[in-house]
Amino acid sequence: MKKFFLLMLFSLYLFAAPEATIPTVNLSLSAPDTPNQLVTTLNIIIVLTLLALAPSLIFMITSFLRLIVVFSFLRQAMGTQSMPPNTILVSLALILTFFIMEPVGTKSYNEGIKPYLAEEIGYEEAFNRGIKPFKDFMLKNTREKDLALFYRIRNLPNPKTIDDVPLSVLVPAFMISELKTAFEIGFLIYLPFLVVDMVVSSVLMSMGMMMLPPIMISLPFKLLIFVLVDGWNLLVQRLVESFVMT
Repeated sequence: MKKFFLLMLFSLYLFAAPEATIPTVNLSLSAPDTPNQLVTTLNIIIVLTLLALAPSLIFMITSFLRLIVVFSFLRQAMGTQSMPPNTILVSLALILTFFIMEPVGTKSYNEGIKPYLAEEIGYEEAFNRGIKPFKDFMLKNTREKDLALFYRIRNLPNPKTIDDVPLSVLVPAFMISELKTAFEIGFLIYLPFLVVDMVVSSVLMSMGMMMLPPIMISLPFKLLIFVLVDGWNLLVQRLVESFVMT
């Protein structure tokens, strides 16, 4: 399992290490001559299978979850249905995730992956060094209440250091903390657009135009307000600043 996480970290750090040389891969099918070759082949098959799950697992320990949930709330609050498209929202969340996680990825690469590629340390030590900056990031953005919840469920003793916090406890605690934070931000995003909807609905009812859908009238006003306040700039700035990095 540690080998798999090490490969995941290595794939994430490629963007943070432009000087790293990507090895070539030669795929060929041949009958194994020795038991060691058979074990190596099976390990490759297992790793390739697990790598299919790597993107979703990587997003569990980064800022991607909060970003994509908030962007979804924004689109629903504005009432634009499928605009911006899901592809645009996911791409924006991804590029912001790389921007936010770059210092963490660079530190983890320099302390874990780089010495491992130089054959200075073993894969277990490389994993422990490489995952530590991510654990620091997750712990700083995880509520103690959520972390204590999973410790109580597993009946585990309180950790003394960061290294004592297992990923099986930290990752789900981090995820529900991110969901709570994203829902809080989503609520604040909804409020001004809700006010616009209520004002438009009240005006239409006072004019006796109850058959006219309020969304048709309120949507242009919501778009105008969002553009006038430079909504994307303000939202992205607040989202990036909402993460505790130090």
